[in-house]
Parts: sequence; structure tokens; C-alpha cells
Amino acid sequence: MSDEIREAHYEGMFVFPQAQTSDISGAVSHIKEIISKGKGELIAIKKWDERRLAYPIKKHNRGLFILTYFKAPTSTLMGIERDCNLSEVMIRSLVTRADHLTEDEMRAADGLAELEAEAKMREETAAEESSTPPAPPSPPVPPTSAEPAPVEADVPSAAEEAVATATGDDESSKEPAAE
Repeated sequence: MSDEIREAHYEGMFVFPQAQTSDISGAVSHIKEIISKGKGELIAIKKWDERRLAYPIKKHNRGLFILTYFKAPTSTLMGIERDCNLSEVMIRSLVTRADHLTEDEMRAADGLAELEAEAKMREETAAEESSTPPAPPSPPVPPTSAEPAPVEADVPSAAEEAVATATGDDESSKEPAAE
């Protein structure tokens, strides 16, 4: 009997909640930890996309998709999948055999440098936003409407009083009508 350990190449798609996009490096390290715990070797990893999910998963409507290629012993694959399902950070995962690709093709798809650059950029943006003081509140804008502001009908304006006195239509000088 041979003591040889059979290894296979796998393709893994891991979905994280949209809130995880602010900590991409945390998501990458979580995936690396799960694969290394299963005695696997990460060949390539890249951000596939951030998109709306077809249906809510664990009350999340959007997700961060990370695609990985790795090599692992076939006997530890169940442990890797179990760790993915038990993860509180990850909302979904799918691991399949990647027999259709060579290891060189997998290495060519590596986007770890881009992932690290994006993680650094997001951290810098978050640091800038937290260091700048919040803008003072803007003054309230008066409501605009098509109707003019209501004018009290009982109180005549100064112009109306001048016209009324000049024409003799002053109501105060009129005597009440006899009943």
C-alpha cells in the first residue's frame, strides 16, 4: 500500500458581505487561514466582483466575491468546506475541482497585488475620512412653492391705505349703514 497523499487543484469562490469591502485584507487573510488549516497551498487569489445578490443571503443583498485557486489533499477538502460553512465572516462558498486548468494558468490569474493595493487605498480613504472634521451643518433652506405667502386680508398695507384716503374710500370714515 502506498503512503502517498493525493492532492488536487481546486477553484474556490468565497462570498463576503458588502461590509467586508472596507477590510479586504481581512477577507483575504481569512481565506488563507482556512486553506492553510486544511493543509492546502494557495496558488492564486483575486477579487472577482462586488455585486448585488440574486436573493438575500443571511439578510445581505450585496456581496464581495473572491476567486481562489489552491492545491490541497483530497482528504482535507471536507474540512475546508466545513470551515467555510461555519465561518461567521463568510456568507457563502463554493469549492470545485479545477482539472480544466493547469497550474500555470492558475498562477497567471493571480490578482493578489491588486487586492493588496485596493485594500491599502481603502484604508487610506477611511483614515482621511476619519481625520477630517465634519462639515458644519448647512443653513436651512426656505421651502419653495408656487403659491405666494398668505397675506392677512384684514390689515391693509400702507399703499392700500394711501390709495383709499386719496380716493375717499377710507372705511374708517364711512358711517355704518342704517338697519
